[in-house]
Amino acid sequence: MKKLFSMAAMLMIAVAAMAQEPVITFEKTEHDFGKINEADGRVTTVFSFKNEGMQPLVLSNVRASCGCTTPKWTREPIEPGQTGEITVTYNPSGRPGRFQKTITVTSNATEGTKKLTIKGEVIPKTATPVDMYPVKMGNLSMKLNVADFGTVKKGVNKTVSIEYANKTNAAVTVSMYAGQGSDMYIFNLSMEKLEPNQTGQLQILLDEKSTQNVFGPFETKIWMVVDGNKELTDTYAVTIKGDLQEDFSALTEEQLKKAPIAELPTSLVDLGTIAAGKTVKGEIIVQNIGTNPLIVRRAISNFDRIQLTAPKAIKSGKKGVVKMVVNTTGLKPAQYKREMTIITNDPKNPIRKVTVLFTVE
Repeated sequence: MKKLFSMAAMLMIAVAAMAQEPVITFEKTEHDFGKINEADGRVTTVFSFKNEGMQPLVLSNVRASCGCTTPKWTREPIEPGQTGEITVTYNPSGRPGRFQKTITVTSNATEGTKKLTIKGEVIPKTATPVDMYPVKMGNLSMKLNVADFGTVKKGVNKTVSIEYANKTNAAVTVSMYAGQGSDMYIFNLSMEKLEPNQTGQLQILLDEKSTQNVFGPFETKIWMVVDGNKELTDTYAVTIKGDLQEDFSALTEEQLKKAPIAELPTSLVDLGTIAAGKTVKGEIIVQNIGTNPLIVRRAISNFDRIQLTAPKAIKSGKKGVVKMVVNTTGLKPAQYKREMTIITNDPKNPIRKVTVLFTVE
């Protein structure tokens, strides 16, 4: 009997204690925006709440499940019987279709965590000429300013086209300037004079005959000349890039058996500590453990302070050296870790990565 009385007393004490704590009550925990237009921009709703407890209520955090949803809330303590607000804004830009987002409210209330929900459907905006041709080059508008060929197998002619348009009220003349590094391309402008609302195409052909000695990543720039304005700046530049890879698919089984095999004794070259402003030399060893001669097609440094020189053909069973020159002039004291790429005619592993490590003091 005493035990039952004790449990009842403890329960009454717990209930009394809870009654002294803050209690958060929302007028609504879900809001349906219905159908909203992407073109109209952000939409907002307010979740009102009341402290029905006996102590001040403090919201320690209000967190949305997505960066497209932004909450703002009452920061000061809410006294018993008083109210507060959580304002939730949703950004529909670039998010067509139905959506449902959660907002987590953390407080010192008896129910420490509450969930709020917003939902609706975004009606996508109609594409306008500005959306279709977002890159401005003077009076010329272009869809893109990058011609990306992606991965291209050697021996294949590939064309990338970029549309351009005249969205002004006067005629626009168009030509182009191609500087160094553009010999491997053939260019064509379908329209050199555009009346208002006319469109044209810049066509770039990667010429197979001119890329016979090119291996791996490539990148260069050309410039659009608009109304005779030959301004060689980034505003008028079109970047051309891609990755040209050797095609081994036609090799016979017998040819593959006799193919060269590139072996690198290590994938890490540690040059140790280098005094600032000094130039040091290093090397990457490449061995041919195959039958036919191994040719280092290209040695690529992703760091302009490291220059690489590839060896000539490496005979079966022999070693070659990729020579390295590191210039630390202007480098801050620190440890440097840079990746080098070695491209060979090894049909199974034509691309090998080597890390170069050094410390400037």
